Amino acid sequence: MSNFVMKRWLNRSFVHSAVIIICFLWTLPTIGVLISSFRAPNDMRSSGWWTTLAHPFNFTQWTTRNYADVITSNGIGSAFVNTLVVTIPATVIPITVAAFAAYAFAWMRFPLRDTAFALVVGLMVVPLQMALIPVLRLYTRLGLNGSFLGIWLAHTGFGLPMATYLLYSYISQLPRDLLESAFIDGASHFTAFTRLVVPLSLPAIASFAIFQFLWVWNDLLISLVFLGTSKDVAVLTSALSKLVGSKGQAWHLLTAGAFVSMLVPLVVFFSLQRYFVRGLLAGSVKG
Repeated sequence: MSNFVMKRWLNRSFVHSAVIIICFLWTLPTIGVLISSFRAPNDMRSSGWWTTLAHPFNFTQWTTRNYADVITSNGIGSAFVNTLVVTIPATVIPITVAAFAAYAFAWMRFPLRDTAFALVVGLMVVPLQMALIPVLRLYTRLGLNGSFLGIWLAHTGFGLPMATYLLYSYISQLPRDLLESAFIDGASHFTAFTRLVVPLSLPAIASFAIFQFLWVWNDLLISLVFLGTSKDVAVLTSALSKLVGSKGQAWHLLTAGAFVSMLVPLVVFFSLQRYFVRGLLAGSVKG
């Protein structure tokens, strides 16, 4: 019995040690970027970021000037605001539309329902790059190119098939007796959707919200195609790529700009993490 307990303890210790090592190696580059973003340019050129760990409370080696310079002088501040303006509607709109569509496909009966759902699923396999030029030509005719409305519609259209499919997979598994009881009590489809389906589907909605938010926030291709590089509408990824091209040796500015771009996605992920885990585990167990 003691040998079994010892073997089990060794296996558990090995797994825990492996997880700790992997997490450390995974976060090490982020730690390096964070520390480098607070170092002076001369210090970065003369020594590695790890040398600061020898005397971490020596505040003379730290500076916030990098963030002030990159935000005020290099357009990262306005690009940050533009990215928020693009990302928030481009996340909320497709999730709202997809939630209504997923409920309709799961619980409503209408002609050609299965055909329409198959068409939505089929759109998931269409490469994004195939639609860029036709949509761009349409935007040019309609005057939407270079506007926030145009990129909101683009992200909504490109994200709807996946959002509808994922939310349908979750909503269709909700207890049928629960919705039938609501219908017997006189609830309409809209009431059942807003009072029952949406609250019960929060894990799935939050899971896709994280994916959609991160995809839009980190997007460069669609923003370049539909917004361009104008300072008035440029997003963070576009501003950072321009910063790399113009100031490839200014590592203190690049690290500060990179961490600014990482800040909001980290906040969003950790804020919705509990919903994200519940969404991933939904349907894995029964009872």
